[in-house]
Amino acid sequence: MGVTALPHSVNYPHGHLENGKETQNPDWARVAVGGTLLAGALLTLSGKRRAGLVVTAAAAALTLLEEKETVRAWWSSLPQYLDEAQLLLNQAQHTVDDLAAKREKLRAMLNK
Repeated sequence: MGVTALPHSVNYPHGHLENGKETQNPDWARVAVGGTLLAGALLTLSGKRRAGLVVTAAAAALTLLEEKETVRAWWSSLPQYLDEAQLLLNQAQHTVDDLAAKREKLRAMLNK
C-alpha cells in the first residue's frame, strides 16, 4: 500500500504552459502573499491581534506590488464609487429628515 498521488490537471498535466513551454516554477510572489496571509490569520486566531494585523498589512502591501494594473484600475474607478456612496448618503439623510418631520407632525397632532 502506498500514498496516492494527487491528480494532475487535465490541461497542464506536468506544470504550467508559458509560450508553449512547460514550467515547474511557482509564482513566488503569490506564494509569499499566501503564506503571509496565512501567518497573519494564524496570529490573529491565536490572540496576537497586533502582530496579525501587521503581518496581514504586509501581505496586502505585497499584493499591491504584485497587482499594479488592478490597483490602477481600482484607483481610477474610485471617484465613481465615492460619488455613488455620497448620493446614497444624501438619500439616507433626506429620508431621516423626512421621518423626523413626520414624527413631529404626529406628535403635534396627538398632543392637541
